[in-house]
Amino acid sequence: MINFLLRRFVRDSDRVEDPEVRGRYGVFSGVVGIVLNLCLFAAKAAAGWLTSSIAIVADAFNNLSDAGSSVVTLVGFKMACAPSDSEHPFGHGRIEYVSGLAVSMAILLVGVELARGSIAKILRPEAVSFSAVSVVILLLSIVVKLWMCWFNRSLGSRLGSTAMKATAMDSLTDAVATSAVVLGIAVSYFAKLNIDGWIGMLVALFILYTGWTTARDSLSPLLGQAPDAAFVRQIEDTVLAHDEVSGVHDLIVHDYGPGRRIISLHAEMPCNADILTMHDAVDVIELELRHKFGCDVTIHMDPVAVDHGEIGALRERVEEMVRGIDPSISIHDFRMVNGVTHTNLIFDVTVPHRFRLSDAQVAQRVREGVQAIDSKYFAVIRVEQAFI
Repeated sequence: MINFLLRRFVRDSDRVEDPEVRGRYGVFSGVVGIVLNLCLFAAKAAAGWLTSSIAIVADAFNNLSDAGSSVVTLVGFKMACAPSDSEHPFGHGRIEYVSGLAVSMAILLVGVELARGSIAKILRPEAVSFSAVSVVILLLSIVVKLWMCWFNRSLGSRLGSTAMKATAMDSLTDAVATSAVVLGIAVSYFAKLNIDGWIGMLVALFILYTGWTTARDSLSPLLGQAPDAAFVRQIEDTVLAHDEVSGVHDLIVHDYGPGRRIISLHAEMPCNADILTMHDAVDVIELELRHKFGCDVTIHMDPVAVDHGEIGALRERVEEMVRGIDPSISIHDFRMVNGVTHTNLIFDVTVPHRFRLSDAQVAQRVREGVQAIDSKYFAVIRVEQAFI
């Protein structure tokens, strides 16, 4: 069904990396959300008026806020697809993340207001009237909200959009909230026990938790989260598939919004190869990465001695020694400079974030390990944190 709707209302729906196409997705999702949520608000407001239930009234206004969230999503996607300008040379794609954060804030606001109303209802309970029409309205709204959750989650997965995934979670919380309201009405009618305020409080806590998790997921890419490990492996495998490259390090994925990623990395290449040939190889790799992942790419060429027997064997021994300190440590940019009294081994050491040893301790352990290989070797090293 979603594929049918996309073909009918979203032009070029398969080109999900295109900012303009993403904007059309956002408009489509926003319009669907606005229309359905306004209908649900009107129906639930009538049901709340008929039953005098604070939980139903709160649920109705929750849908009204959802309509506002849909407006935010629509505007956010439209602004995100705006072209780059002199003040924003990498475009406006991160506005999509901001819109997801705004939806999360709306969820949290609804949770707070519902909690306040529920506490008042617990302290001063009021009888809840049973209405078959209201129950039917609520059950239909659960079905609609579950469909909206599935709808937005499908779009969010297709686009990799945190904003749409936040909207999907918002719809799921609405379905759970309305289910709790129906349960409260049933208990009140059959067991003659007024738990309307307590049901409202449970729903409020669930909404607050969902708002917090969706805010966290929306805020993370704005702060610069680590790229997906599978995506990093794909990049490394693509680069290392070229015979000219013997190693990859300092790989960074800069995220300026969906479809606006920039990759930078260091590629180790033979130091004795023709510089023009290696430069041409780098151009070919950059073009392949752009075509394959839809990203801008910058590759720094690191010259290394790959066919020098002594250096290659020594590097392997140093790598083995470093792995003995901890398997998560790696080295790169290995060079050897011979002197009259000693030989300098120059290389960088990469350690994970929050490593169990300090940089100074790692450096000391590595220097001692190099000396243990041969007393004439001195390690000239720089310890750095892994980017990913």
